[in-house]
Amino acid sequence: MSQMKHGFVLALIAVLFVLGGCSGAQFINAVTSDRGYTQTSGVAFGDHGLQLDVYAPDGVVNAPVVVFFYGGSWQAGDSRNRASYKFAGQALAAAGYVAVIPDYRLYPQVKYPDFLADCAQAVKWAHDNAAAYGGSPAKLVVMGHSAGAYNAAMLALDPDYLKAAGGDRAWLRGMVGLAGPYDFLPLTDPVLQTIFGPREQWPQTQPINHVDGHGPPLLLMAGDNDDVVYVKNTNNLYDRIQASGGKAERVTYPSMSHIKIIALMSARLPGHAELMGHVTDFVGRVTAD
Repeated sequence: MSQMKHGFVLALIAVLFVLGGCSGAQFINAVTSDRGYTQTSGVAFGDHGLQLDVYAPDGVVNAPVVVFFYGGSWQAGDSRNRASYKFAGQALAAAGYVAVIPDYRLYPQVKYPDFLADCAQAVKWAHDNAAAYGGSPAKLVVMGHSAGAYNAAMLALDPDYLKAAGGDRAWLRGMVGLAGPYDFLPLTDPVLQTIFGPREQWPQTQPINHVDGHGPPLLLMAGDNDDVVYVKNTNNLYDRIQASGGKAERVTYPSMSHIKIIALMSARLPGHAELMGHVTDFVGRVTAD
């Protein structure tokens, strides 16, 4: 596909995501392959009637398990559900991973930190049930886009969330973040101010403030043309982890927007191989026996 056509397709998908609610995801999912994996939908987990979907590659044994959290500013909306991310589940399954995509409660139903508690329970479920789908609980990775990357980072950086869910941060072999908000104070949006509660607690809501040098390795990926979550979030967290003696890797894409980076998880789009190449290289290294 020519560079011009490539850019047009990605721009079209971005417009559909932004203007059409779940239309962008529907567009991608309509051309997503159903071959090579088994999708198990609507599996119950946790304490609040939540469900998750599992994408298990055919014939895998002892495979890495990737729990993927979608984004959406922690707010309810048309595309804020696991079914909209079939393309992500397929991409991870095609890479040989058991992919788990959970829902989590959103504002206005809940505020911080309740959605993090839900995400921690999803990881606990994945750890306890991975073997039934060909995955290994000893090869567990969390991943997310945008607000989902925030969720994944908080579980990786703050051990209290998994501990409260009956788990352990030591379970995590790595974290992959796409365009995540990790250092986004001050909060100026009124809805986000409500979601994250009293001003005095804002510092504790920031992933960057939980870096202790003892978390799992992080792969932080972002675009320098992201006007939704500025790339400084990725740069600042990367620098803080490096300074702490922790392990972090950074991939910055020129001319990449907030929506395009998640759209490239679709196997049908040019640029997919490059993005997933970074992911598979990282996951392969951190889950190596």
